[in-house]
Amino acid sequence: MYTITRIESNPKLSRAVVHNGVAWFSGIVATDWSEDIAGQTRQVLARLDELLEGIGSNRSRILSAQIWMKDMVADFDRMNEVWSQWFTPGETPARATSQVTFDEADIRLELIVVAAVKA
Repeated sequence: MYTITRIESNPKLSRAVVHNGVAWFSGIVATDWSEDIAGQTRQVLARLDELLEGIGSNRSRILSAQIWMKDMVADFDRMNEVWSQWFTPGETPARATSQVTFDEADIRLELIVVAAVKA
């Protein structure tokens, strides 16, 4: 028998789903959309820290990340500065970054990650 744990579920989604030592997270966006890309990136990473801690994991256990950005030309370098400072060298995950259109014009970034959960 196996266990699937759903975190912060509502009728549309679960914030994360944990199974067999792996957590899949739904997209995380900033709560204050008036911030620039650096501010929104910091907000998203702070929220991810909270979510990881809540399941007994941490940023060093992130396996992969998808970063969706509103404007890669304008924001890619600044987002990467914040991203790189957040990680300990040598602990960065596999990653893909894409430019997308968001329904809300002021959202600049959405982050989706998969992380290992401590046994």
